[in-house]
Amino acid sequence: MRGVDLAIIVIYLAAMPLIGVLVGRRQRSAADYFVGERSLPWGAVMLSVVATETSTLTVISTPGLVFGNAFLFLQLAFGYIIGRTIAAFVLLPRYFRGNLVSAYAFLGKRFGSGLQGTASVTFVITRLLAEGVRLFAGAIPIKVILAHYGIQLDYWVIVVILTALTLVYAYIGGIKAVVWVDVIQLSLYLGGAAVAAIVLLNKLPADWASQASADGKFMLVDFTKNLLTSPYAFVTAVLGGAALSMASHGADQLIAQRLLATRSLRDGQKALIGSGVIVTVQFALFLLVGAMLWVFNGRKSVAQLGLQSPDDVFSRFIIDDLPVGVSGLLIAGVLASTMGALASALNALSTSTVADLYQRFTKRSPEDSKLLRHGRMWTLIWAVVFAVFASLFSTTKNSVIELGLAITGYTYGALLGSFLLGLLVKKARQVDAIVAFVVTVVVMAFVILGVKFNAKTGGLIGVDFSKAAGDKVALAYPWYTLMGVVITLVVGGLLSLRHRTPDPKAAEAEAAGEAEEEVAA
Repeated sequence: MRGVDLAIIVIYLAAMPLIGVLVGRRQRSAADYFVGERSLPWGAVMLSVVATETSTLTVISTPGLVFGNAFLFLQLAFGYIIGRTIAAFVLLPRYFRGNLVSAYAFLGKRFGSGLQGTASVTFVITRLLAEGVRLFAGAIPIKVILAHYGIQLDYWVIVVILTALTLVYAYIGGIKAVVWVDVIQLSLYLGGAAVAAIVLLNKLPADWASQASADGKFMLVDFTKNLLTSPYAFVTAVLGGAALSMASHGADQLIAQRLLATRSLRDGQKALIGSGVIVTVQFALFLLVGAMLWVFNGRKSVAQLGLQSPDDVFSRFIIDDLPVGVSGLLIAGVLASTMGALASALNALSTSTVADLYQRFTKRSPEDSKLLRHGRMWTLIWAVVFAVFASLFSTTKNSVIELGLAITGYTYGALLGSFLLGLLVKKARQVDAIVAFVVTVVVMAFVILGVKFNAKTGGLIGVDFSKAAGDKVALAYPWYTLMGVVITLVVGGLLSLRHRTPDPKAAEAEAAGEAEEEVAA
């Protein structure tokens, strides 16, 4: 391996834990550990949100999307902005009213501890599967890149190293350390992508943009694709992206915790909406690199280049064509995206475990120093679980990996639907919400796994639990969350008709929120 590249990577791996410890070493309370005493600037939180939702797969794979789908992925990003704006004004105020450290505490106030626990356990399982897969997926390109330079490491070794380094600052510094390290890591991989674009620009002919445009690689919207089977049909992408973003950024503790660490509701709203704009710019940058790579590679398809997947396009460029130093910078960027996502998951899981499960079900309110110890203990436990879980994927079949990556499709609709049910249907009780939640997860599992469509016509083929292949495809994934929300609202709403009066908890939650607003004023 080239010495300069290796030096950059080693410096990065040593610096991130050190910076995190220095930033967050003076943790005095559980509130400081979980939500940074609600003192973090909204700009830093905004960038941390983007870093949290960006995985190694995003950095490595997004440029390759241009080879098959041009800039159509940006349609989803437009939906993300809409969804985050709605979440900022509909969901976020409820969290700030209650002075909460967990998004699911709102469900506890509105319905009861049963639904709060159900949502929290769902979050824990979802994060374990999704982040475990992301951690393993992050090890894949790292192993390939290191092997190219003569360094042979097993997947489990890479996973353990990344987890251990991330644990250092997540354990000691809490959310404050995680957020500020996220800002650095985001700057690193976006800077690496920008440098890659500059390097490509110097290698391309002056008319590269005209060539890419002639091949349709800058196509931004598509009204011709089938709404049911293509994730890049305009309506599907925008509506589905909006619903998905409302769930991931309004009903998922992973993101909500960051927003609750800001100084005020207005700051939280700016951070949430701003993250939608930044992530759109980020996707546009990666897609621009992809368009450049299309021309750089002679306007050849992935198959013509002898590659197995569009994901390999950017990886090969990093290895073969970047100058000394720049390769190391981009590899460090790949490491940054993996470690940032893992640190965020560790902090969110420890918070949810303590606030939603331990405190709620033990009925204890221990002193603050004990809560801080519990938070750190669960950060350590979840780090070990993640490392073991991710390491197991090196010997696991792809079907389980696909399940982990798709798990949010089963649960996000039920999570977001439960929040909206509590806000919109005042008669709904806890039992109505729990039944609706379970029914939604079961129905979505059936739809995702069993319902198949014709890829060309969009016509319904029927129920078929075999793997989608060829002309037989599943429902386009952007619909999953929106469909789940509708099912939860319909089932919960129908069950609520059994009751003649509004749920007393709904009135209590509103009254408590109004009282807290008056005190704050």
